[in-house]
Amino acid sequence: MRLFIAINFDQETKDKLLQVQNRLKKLGRGNFSREENLHLTLAFLGEVLEDQLEDVKAAMDQVKFPPMELTFHDVGYFVSGREKPSQLWKISLKYSRKLEKVHDELIASLRKAGFSPDAKSFKPHVTLARELHVKDWDKTELLPEPFETAADHMSLMLSERMDGKLTYTELYRTTGK
Repeated sequence: MRLFIAINFDQETKDKLLQVQNRLKKLGRGNFSREENLHLTLAFLGEVLEDQLEDVKAAMDQVKFPPMELTFHDVGYFVSGREKPSQLWKISLKYSRKLEKVHDELIASLRKAGFSPDAKSFKPHVTLARELHVKDWDKTELLPEPFETAADHMSLMLSERMDGKLTYTELYRTTGK
């Protein structure tokens, strides 16, 4: 099972993310994230055996997740892939000490439970598009003003291809603390 831990968003937040994505669609063709897949990844676990699910849940339950406000404030991209580089477009979040603490506690808890989450540095963002190449763009047109959302829990997500579509399914949700 291919798993990751994420913050999922309410419909109002997804609608705002889709507005930014729709502006981006006007700039070029690419592989755009589906509405139901918009999320903020806290930890990527990769392949995990089904009999390890309870250990992942227990590690998640060890993390304090206080209610917090997250601010989306910047749109941009980074280049991914070496053989066929492409722009991966994202909307980034403003630094949040609470979010960083949740992330750090989660990674430590997962490692203590014997997992090896992706070791990349934590740069909180939501992926809007992949395989998109844009030369000229204006950040203020893509995101005229920052916006906020509330977060109070995290979700264990299953990633799989169903009928050719990347599909994420929530397997577990913390209650927040």
